[in-house]
Amino acid sequence: MQDATPQTTPAERLREGLSRVVVGGERASFALLAALLAGGHALIEGVPGTAKTLTVRVLARLLGIDYARIQFTPDLMPSDVVGTTVFDQRSATFSLRRGPVFTNVLLADEINRTPPKTQAALLEAMEERRVTIDGTTHELPAPFIVCATQNPVEFEGTYPLPEAQLDRFLVRVRTGYPAPAEERALIARAANGFDAHDLAGAGVVAVVSRDELLAAQRAARSTHVAESLQGYLYDIVAATRAAADVALGASPRAALALLAATQAAALIDGRTFATPDDVKDVAAIVLAHRIIVRPEAELDGTSADDVIARVLAAVPAPEK
Repeated sequence: MQDATPQTTPAERLREGLSRVVVGGERASFALLAALLAGGHALIEGVPGTAKTLTVRVLARLLGIDYARIQFTPDLMPSDVVGTTVFDQRSATFSLRRGPVFTNVLLADEINRTPPKTQAALLEAMEERRVTIDGTTHELPAPFIVCATQNPVEFEGTYPLPEAQLDRFLVRVRTGYPAPAEERALIARAANGFDAHDLAGAGVVAVVSRDELLAAQRAARSTHVAESLQGYLYDIVAATRAAADVALGASPRAALALLAATQAAALIDGRTFATPDDVKDVAAIVLAHRIIVRPEAELDGTSADDVIARVLAAVPAPEK
């Protein structure tokens, strides 16, 4: 693992490492770190070529922990994800063949290209950190994070994630095209020899150990959230249920997810206490994919992000 300045925190090292490789991906990097430190999972949406996969690969390499990738396709079976038991004719015994889910960082690439049955194979792993194979439960290693990607534009041959599956993702973030100056910098870097396929050659090495990450996750969970801020969290979630443009508002589980992401955002900023700005920083990436906008509102151009923005503007933040 690369030596680090003693004063830097694991979150600072990870954020700096991501920013050196992923051009224009600050929002996606922040969302991934929030999910990682809060012990959740991340869904990254974006058109092809916007560094979704690269961001996850860089994060896994900076952590130096086990990493696996599953390319989701229409013919992928649940056993291809979690594993299966196989019979050895020579010893006349069954043995476990573990699937790629037995890892620390799992990239579920283009998750919406596989049928719901295979998507559901991830549900138990994401919620309970274990999988059941042929009636036997197997614990997954810690830490464990699923980073899934999907293309929001191309729908042919896809299977939209159901609400229950979406709810398993602590955050959803969208990637887009970089700003003109950033894209010019991206081209210049490639012209100078940078190869995104060779992260080792690019000097991307582990900067945070497994123990440091687990300690950072514990620190995130112990970040102080004042009672007044807890009330602010509730008011925001409750307001999504009362919004006129919403058919289904955020659930109590969404409130807990908002709390966890708020604590992680405070830790990323180097604080042991959360503020209303932390709540505002994560509200859209935590809540937008958990609410359903009425069809007539969608026809008028209202999105879930618009609803969350209106809620944040309407709900007064505590002064203390």
